Amino acid sequence: MGVVTTEAQPGPRGTEVLLPELGPRRKHYVCGSCAAFTNVAVTFPIQKALFRQQLFGVRVGEAVQQLQRDGLRNLYRGLLPPLLQKSTTVALMFGLYEDFSRLLLRHAGGPELLTRSVAAVLAGTAEAALVPFERVQTLLQDQRHHGRFHNTFHTFGTLLREHGVRECYRGLAPILLRNGPSNALFFGLRGPIKRQLPEAQTRADHLVIDFICGGLLGAVLGFAFYPLNVVKARMQSQVGGAFPSCRAVLLTIWRERGCRVTHLFRGAHLNYHRSILSWGIINATYELLLKVM
Repeated sequence: MGVVTTEAQPGPRGTEVLLPELGPRRKHYVCGSCAAFTNVAVTFPIQKALFRQQLFGVRVGEAVQQLQRDGLRNLYRGLLPPLLQKSTTVALMFGLYEDFSRLLLRHAGGPELLTRSVAAVLAGTAEAALVPFERVQTLLQDQRHHGRFHNTFHTFGTLLREHGVRECYRGLAPILLRNGPSNALFFGLRGPIKRQLPEAQTRADHLVIDFICGGLLGAVLGFAFYPLNVVKARMQSQVGGAFPSCRAVLLTIWRERGCRVTHLFRGAHLNYHRSILSWGIINATYELLLKVM
C-alpha cells in the first residue's frame, strides 16, 4: 500500500528513467470515496439510532422507539450530508495519507513510523474542512429541528443566511481532536494487525481479513474517542448563541448524566458494533477496489 508504480522511459545513452504514473495516486481517492459511499448506504439507520443515544443519553430501545415514532419517511432523513461528507472525507483520509506520506518520506527524512504518523494527522486535519456536512447531518437527525429544517440545501441556506459561515463549523474542536490521533492509530496499526492474521490465499480470504482488520480497528478507536463524539453531537445540535468550549460542554454533559463515566458512553456499545460493520466495509471495499483498479 502506498507504493507508487512506475513505467520505464528511455533516457540518455540508452539508460532507463523511472517516471511516476498519475493513475495510482488518484485511485486512492476514488477507492476511498466508493468504499465510504457503500458503508453509509448500508449503516445509516444504525448511525441515526446511535446519534439519538449520544444526544439524549437514552438506551438503545428508546432510540429505536424514537425512530419508529418518526416513521419510515424520516428514517433516511439527513442521508445526503453523510453521503457527501463521508465519501469525501474517506477519500481525503486515504488519498492525502498516501500523498503526505510520499512527500514526507521523500523530503523530510526521519523514521518512517514518525513520518507516516505525521502524514495521518495532516490528513485527518484536512478532513475537518468538511465539518459543515456533519453539522447539517446533526440538525437533520435531531427531531427537535424537523419543523425548522426541511432538507440538506435548506439547512445550509438557513445557517448561512441567519448565522453566517462560522455557524456551519460549530463543533470543529472535538472533530480536530478526534481525526488526527485516530487516523494516526488507524494507519499505524492496520499493517501490524493484518500481519497477525492468517495469510490470505484467495480473493475471498483477502476480503474477510481486510474486513476483520478494518472492523476491529474502527471499533476500538470508535470506543476510545466516543466521548468526543458525544461532545460534538451536543455542540452541533445547538443553533445560534455562544460557542462554548469542548471542556465546558463536556462538564455540562457530565453533570447532567449524574457524574458517571459510564453515562458518557451511552450508545458506545451500539457504536462499537456499527464501527465493526462500517470500517470493515470501508477497509475491505477499499482494498478490493485498489486491486481491481
